[in-house]
Amino acid sequence: MRALVVEHGEAGPVRFADVEDPVPSGDEAVVEIRHIGLNFGELNYIDQWPAGAVHGHDAAGVVIRAAADGSGPPAGTRVAVGMAPHAWAERVAVRPASLGTVPESVDLAAGAALGIAGVTPLRVLRRRSLLARDVLVTGASGGVGRFAVQLAALAGARVTALVGSPDRAAGLRDLGAGEVLTDLAGTGRRFDLVLDTVGGPLVEQAWRSLAEGGTIHLVGYSSGQATTFPPGELFGFGEPRAIATYGDMTPTGGELTDLLGLMAAGKLTAPIGLRGDWRDVGDAVRALFARKVPGKIVLDVL
Repeated sequence: MRALVVEHGEAGPVRFADVEDPVPSGDEAVVEIRHIGLNFGELNYIDQWPAGAVHGHDAAGVVIRAAADGSGPPAGTRVAVGMAPHAWAERVAVRPASLGTVPESVDLAAGAALGIAGVTPLRVLRRRSLLARDVLVTGASGGVGRFAVQLAALAGARVTALVGSPDRAAGLRDLGAGEVLTDLAGTGRRFDLVLDTVGGPLVEQAWRSLAEGGTIHLVGYSSGQATTFPPGELFGFGEPRAIATYGDMTPTGGELTDLLGLMAAGKLTAPIGLRGDWRDVGDAVRALFARKVPGKIVLDVL
């Protein structure tokens, strides 16, 4: 079967290769993949994975063999695969804990857009009540950011979306952002929660706009820059503020099911900015790195 494997060097970050069909263990289902979802981190930091390994974590398809132990969905079930290894192949073996059942009313391709981009903000935003609180989402035009804006608004937050340029702001108010900014310098708001996907100097700026008792959750570092705090910046009186890391890669089936339920109810949309053929993955990767695509890139496995 064909798969996208890790390629180090100028020809990368991925290439097509013929690989062996998966041999499932007793607690794994075999899924025929129909769509894959690209993520910036797994493609930009490709050296973290061994060359030649089947790459990718997010996809969607149909179960063609149920797990032998009887767990998980039966054959014929449409499923989303989230944060599971080796997902960018024609067929993958997956534990049911990493699968979410896609309702018939939801486009299967939308399931491939979830995974890392949808589960990450859901887990962060569930950590505290957001009703009538001020939430800042940085890098709001990306896949994680567009899901975060929608989910925070659904939870009753007053959402501010921060983007890198005015042309990246399109559609964010329709998703639930009450305010869209390109710079934090002029805002007088104090945020109870900051979901940061950018890192670098922006974290220090967000810290200065953080309310007492507030938290910055670091879920990405797309800027690739260091964060530096001036002397005394992290000292203060009043209710403690915090910076929290995020690195939870535990099974995502429950969250995928919740997100797909919101989609079926018409409360959440998949922010797919580019849909194409996986044979054109090179063009899709270049568009992703050039920041030319708002939201997610989903490729059809043909």
